[in-house]
Amino acid sequence: MEHEPNKRIVLLVAAMAAFLTPFMASSVNVALPIIGRQFDMSAVQLSWVATAYLLAAAVFLVPAGRLADIHGRKRVFVTGILVYNLSTLLAAVSPNGSWLVAARLLEGIGASMMFGTGTAIVTSVFPPHERGRALGINVAAVYVGLSVGPTIGGFLTQHLGWRSVFLTTIPIGLLIVALVRLRLDGEWAEAGGERFDWVGSVIYGIGLISLMVGLSQLPAMRGVGLIAGGVLALGAFGFWELRSDSPVLDLRIFRGNRVFTFSNLAALINYSATYGVTFLMSLFLQYIKGLSPQETGLVLMAQPVMQALFSPLAGRLSDHVEPQIVASVGMGLTAAGLFSLTWLDGTTPVGTIIISLLVLGLGFALFSSPNTNAVMSSVHKRLYGVASGTLGTMRLVGQVLSMGIVTLVFAMIIGQGTITPEQYPGFVRSMHVDMLILSALSLLGIFASLSRGKVR
Repeated sequence: MEHEPNKRIVLLVAAMAAFLTPFMASSVNVALPIIGRQFDMSAVQLSWVATAYLLAAAVFLVPAGRLADIHGRKRVFVTGILVYNLSTLLAAVSPNGSWLVAARLLEGIGASMMFGTGTAIVTSVFPPHERGRALGINVAAVYVGLSVGPTIGGFLTQHLGWRSVFLTTIPIGLLIVALVRLRLDGEWAEAGGERFDWVGSVIYGIGLISLMVGLSQLPAMRGVGLIAGGVLALGAFGFWELRSDSPVLDLRIFRGNRVFTFSNLAALINYSATYGVTFLMSLFLQYIKGLSPQETGLVLMAQPVMQALFSPLAGRLSDHVEPQIVASVGMGLTAAGLFSLTWLDGTTPVGTIIISLLVLGLGFALFSSPNTNAVMSSVHKRLYGVASGTLGTMRLVGQVLSMGIVTLVFAMIIGQGTITPEQYPGFVRSMHVDMLILSALSLLGIFASLSRGKVR
């Protein structure tokens, strides 16, 4: 499977899929204020439009990666694209907020099948000396999606309505399916014939859902109860997996593999610290600064443009320089960018905001590709699907935690009401608290990144 034509087609298909989901996520973020007004949704309810997708993707990602290792990564990948397309169509015709959240849940399931397989297929095809470059291109596709998403999403929302944001991704999904069917031969299933752990998957899903829903219910006691139940379920999941002869997530790969363990921990912290920024900045720029959706998109693209430009360079750099060094420098820049956003208010010049977003984007680019290279280079190829799924889960759980922090601060400072002009001072206070918490998380991430040790 490792001849040149397949390498090019695999990278093209994986990059297109890697572009699709962040494009949608960043586009939807810009459309949220319009959606909130149309469906009369509060700030907490609006956060669930983003969180529902992330939560479903996080719950199904590890099982999808394991199923792909057993039954074929290409098969699971194509199924994920088809589910994703169906869900975006359902989102586009949503009659109310509850329908939209449900469609986003289904969208997350489809996305998990792509997340759990795309990186694993690329890693299967490219040899170690080319892997950093290939993964860098794949990560760059993510950031291109994040870059053009706010701009295109803002334009579509302003001129054609928010429903058009969902409809635009369907042709891309159909093109990916056609390319895979017509141009990509063979299959990758190094764990073929092994048993799938359904019990472990269910326990894992229950634990993660309880934990994340509990975060959104704080400070109410039911939130505390759900979080406690989630922690217990995840503990039971770990106990079960360590005794399973065919675990859905082989926790044994963390034992004695310092690079894998700390690289995944660094990813979890990094995404926990950064994902909520775009959500917050979209609301801030439209509510507090009075920008249109299109103008907001142009400002927000500053961060992912830097990520798209520097991710391939960072990936190539990590083929020659220890990922520990490159990724840690990136985490430090991320912390600096986040801290600079803790002082925002209605008088802050837009140019100052753009500079902060550029620093944040550069930091994230220097972190992400080398960190991915470190994770995938630290395991045997039969575990590529699980390793890819584990890293993707760290990303998604981190993103959900980031939104959980945002939602919790909203609930405690401005409550369950909609964001009206009377609530603007409370919203700005919420942003300051959020950015301070996220900055502190990034500082912790530097230590996790430095602790991974050397790959080579």
